[in-house]
Amino acid sequence: MGQYTFMNHKIQIAGFKAEIDDTSKIMKCIRDISGECNSGNCIIQLLNARGIAGEKHILQATVQAIKAFERNNNAAKDMGLEICVRASSQRQISQALKILGIGNGKMDICMVAVDCDENIQNQVEEVLGKQHDEVLLADVDALQELYEISPQEITSAGSIERIMVERTALLNLEI
Repeated sequence: MGQYTFMNHKIQIAGFKAEIDDTSKIMKCIRDISGECNSGNCIIQLLNARGIAGEKHILQATVQAIKAFERNNNAAKDMGLEICVRASSQRQISQALKILGIGNGKMDICMVAVDCDENIQNQVEEVLGKQHDEVLLADVDALQELYEISPQEITSAGSIERIMVERTALLNLEI
């Protein structure tokens, strides 16, 4: 699990392989965990890891979401949704959720926790199962299809992770 600090915010990133039978039940459990953590100031966002191009990508999206809230320039009312919007490089929440939303079935999940306790990973493991950070590694083919990225664009930028970090940063100009 990656742990970072930005503007006095603690950011934790982890990957999970999960089998979800009831999305609403999982989301309720996650809301309960975040509500009990850090006096309710903990934010936990679950994302479809298929749309994440590595830890730098999701960290950049999280940093941009924090900055957006600091500047009152956020697209979403909720920090977790803002992270989703930024990571997907979409202006519309509905589009971001189509790309990065979780659903029922076997799924690779990226968890982002902001301002949560040290033991948040253990609590989330109780809901999603054992941590598997390898799901955060970029699946180039899936990402090319999801985000319409050409092989030439990857060659020019150097990596698909760099492209997604750039797109996340460029979203600031559009919002």
